Amino acid sequence: MIRQILSITFLSLISCCAFSQDPVFSQFYSAPLQLNPAFAGNTYAPRIALNYRHQWPSLGSPYVTYAASYEQMFEAVNSGLGVLVQVDDSGGGIYQTSDLKLAYSYRLTIREGFFAKFGTDIGARQVNLDWNRLIFADQIDQIDGPGGPGGIPLISDEIRPDDLSNTTFDVGAGFLFYNPYFYAGISGKHLNTPDESFIRFNNNLESGLPVRWSIHGGAQINIQEGNRRQWPIFLSPNATYIWQGDFAQLDVGAYLGYGMFFAGAWYRHAKTNPDAAIFSVGVQQDIFKIGYSFDLTISELATNGTGGAHELAFIINFENSDRIKNKRRKSQYNDCFKLFR
Repeated sequence: MIRQILSITFLSLISCCAFSQDPVFSQFYSAPLQLNPAFAGNTYAPRIALNYRHQWPSLGSPYVTYAASYEQMFEAVNSGLGVLVQVDDSGGGIYQTSDLKLAYSYRLTIREGFFAKFGTDIGARQVNLDWNRLIFADQIDQIDGPGGPGGIPLISDEIRPDDLSNTTFDVGAGFLFYNPYFYAGISGKHLNTPDESFIRFNNNLESGLPVRWSIHGGAQINIQEGNRRQWPIFLSPNATYIWQGDFAQLDVGAYLGYGMFFAGAWYRHAKTNPDAAIFSVGVQQDIFKIGYSFDLTISELATNGTGGAHELAFIINFENSDRIKNKRRKSQYNDCFKLFR
């Protein structure tokens, strides 16, 4: 029954103006290009990230998100380049959104140890609707439910749109200010508010996909420097506030790195209610970094047994290879982005 209810909800959203919200990764530090294009180029050597998020699995897998990205810094021109591919399946694939973005950032030295980065991303965004899997209100019998009498599906009077795929141009921008101890940034996604609608009743009522704004910041507290006898330890408190249309969320927490291991805990508050407690663990060895996080639902949805949300992140950072390390000193970075690497 949940899937049918979701199907009707999705149709209501897309029938007029497709006011949807972007997926947001709890492990934002493993998907920095999804947060702000100014993060492009946090490593001098190539960095590859694979991200997977499965939200509310107990409700029939209504939201699954996949992402892959590549980025690196070109120090000679103070520029970072990145590529982001992201696919978001809603309703078990009934409504699918795909993004292909190219990101560019430029680093400006304000004074020694203080930097500013300006970033932008441009690309294509495609939405697809599987009409045959939708169940409309007039297909639900009051007694027999969505199957109808005898289990025979009822025929809906809804008219199928001519085109169930829509591709639009999408652009975003962001800014970062940072030094060795803290960072702060702001970004805007979908600045051109692309039109993703399939059905248009009144073009004057359509304003496109709302801009997703994000304000984020954090610090890096080096507790112990690493050497042959002891592992390095650092703590990174962070906060992110994201809003898009009527949706808003605040994430506050901290990330702890201890040698090859790391862990984190965050609290997420939605616009009007507590949403989730987030816990993450992982390991980093040589060029590989693997992280897992779980969103424990603490809102009213917890009574329905949502199953929370599971995330996996797999990072390949060639900056940590022995060949690159031998060419550069360990103190090559004068910033606070260790958790992003």
